[in-house]
Amino acid sequence: MATRVAVSDGGNKKTSRVRVAVRLRPYMNKEDEKSEGPCVRGLDSQNLEIINWRNATETVKYHFDVFHGEQTTQQEVFLSSVKPILPHILNGQNASVFAYGPTGAGKTHTMLGSSEQPGVIPRAVREVFKLVKAKDASDGWDYSIGMSYLEIYNEKVLDLLSPNSQDLPIREDKDKNILIPGLTHMNITNFADFDKHFVPATLNRTTASTKLNQRSSRSHAILLIKVVRTQQQLPHRQQTGKLYLVDLAGSEDNRRTGNQGIRLKESGAINLSLFTLSKVVDSLNSGTSVRVPYRDSKLTRLLQDSLGGSAHSVMITNIAPEYKYYFDTFSALNFAAKSKLIVNKPFTRETVAVPVLPVKRSREERETGGSGTEPQKKKHKDEKKSEHDGSSPSTRNHSSSDQSLMDRLIALEKRTMSSQDKERLAMLKEIKELKEKQRELESKAMLFSQLAREKSITGQEPDFENKTTALRRKQSDATKPNKQQAVVQPLRVSQPQLLVVKKQSVCVKKKEETCSDLIESPGGKENNTKSAWESQLDQSMVDQSKQKILQILNTGCLKELKSLQQIGDKKAKLILGWREIHGHFTKVEDLIQVEGMTEKRFSSFMKANIVSAMGK
Repeated sequence: MATRVAVSDGGNKKTSRVRVAVRLRPYMNKEDEKSEGPCVRGLDSQNLEIINWRNATETVKYHFDVFHGEQTTQQEVFLSSVKPILPHILNGQNASVFAYGPTGAGKTHTMLGSSEQPGVIPRAVREVFKLVKAKDASDGWDYSIGMSYLEIYNEKVLDLLSPNSQDLPIREDKDKNILIPGLTHMNITNFADFDKHFVPATLNRTTASTKLNQRSSRSHAILLIKVVRTQQQLPHRQQTGKLYLVDLAGSEDNRRTGNQGIRLKESGAINLSLFTLSKVVDSLNSGTSVRVPYRDSKLTRLLQDSLGGSAHSVMITNIAPEYKYYFDTFSALNFAAKSKLIVNKPFTRETVAVPVLPVKRSREERETGGSGTEPQKKKHKDEKKSEHDGSSPSTRNHSSSDQSLMDRLIALEKRTMSSQDKERLAMLKEIKELKEKQRELESKAMLFSQLAREKSITGQEPDFENKTTALRRKQSDATKPNKQQAVVQPLRVSQPQLLVVKKQSVCVKKKEETCSDLIESPGGKENNTKSAWESQLDQSMVDQSKQKILQILNTGCLKELKSLQQIGDKKAKLILGWREIHGHFTKVEDLIQVEGMTEKRFSSFMKANIVSAMGK
């Protein structure tokens, strides 16, 4: 589980305000509709003013962290606004940079740029590799970098690195981290490796032409750079930092863009998500414990960590100087002014290698105090007790022969489970013979018991005397009798050490009725090695059911895993975690390796699922 470590850089600073930079696009050569020139101009490196639409003789002034004028280069934007937050990623903290503004204001140019003037994304990735390379190899940490790239188009999350993917879900783990199951994650070792994946993925992004922009982005694009550093020595601490680089689609006025049909639907989805974004900002600035509507849009769900979360965030607001963009520019500046009041609480995401937990002990071990040699001591004690009771040699011979029969049956059933069809038939034949011997021994024991009763009635001394007590289900501690109160019945012979055989007829294929013996252990519980219920069923159908279960374990999602019998939400998540660490299950029996899955629970799980599958 990720532990929160407060930000240590910068004194006792535990909060980080969202930094807001405003970039003014150069004035286009076309004449403005009203020939009134630009409606906004910069005053200095932090202040700007815009004409008041209520009174053209007045202006409205704004103050931001940074103002980039028309002559500002891509390099200057990166150095002043983006570069200062990148070192946080290497310390296990999150950072976020996103471009906001109306359509045609230059957001994509700021984030992507061109081959001659690279934007924020290529410069930031190159800087991350430079920071990792600058780390001394002797500092005791190993670094790995990965990337994911997605777009939100018409409220659908699409994987740009895997164009054929469908709408992906957005989830939140137990540590309140936002994640997207199924999103492609590629490890990259240098900038050339990044460029090889990023450039083709960018071409997969949805764009179209409108009256205001020849290449308008019709979706929000989010690039995720993940940096994981692992301590080389114990306790192998691991810190994970993420960098979100977001190019938002611009808000659109359909009366001016001339959108129709599919373009109109796209602009509606874009404006709705941006409206939800403004509601999130208003809720965060309200100062009251109101609900923040992160879940009302997939965009705000993904930006949850950037706005009011735990990331170092920078928002670059792009505006246009033309008068026809006046109201779009005015609303963008108001949104930026509200956003700079948001306060985030960054922390370091750190995980430590979890110590190996002790294996759960069985009930017998817990009752005997947990000593490993205690069961053996108990066994020796029982042997001495049987010798003291004076059990007859014939009775001991019967019990030992029954035990050897039981051992052989168990061994044969184990081999049957893993053998081919021909071998299985031979083994089943041998099992049948052993069961016949077992019934023979049982009838002899019954005969001896009957003779003993007859002799006791006539007052004669019995030929043999069995002083072993009948085996019963284990009593609880509250009802367990005192050892001194145990009474040995001299002439009462029960068959505890002989296997009780119950016969149940089971219909098999081709209407051939065969009988299978249902074997129970002395305690009344089914044999764990191969259950009697399984031996009654058609082996091919059992194997087919196991293959279906194995397929669900390897490829099933959380919902499909929960559809299995005796698998709840917690157990399904444990299976997904085991599968993510160790890979696919090679056989169904590997499920025992999952935390909390004992052999007894596994046997019950298999019985419930196979019987359920064959009953459908």
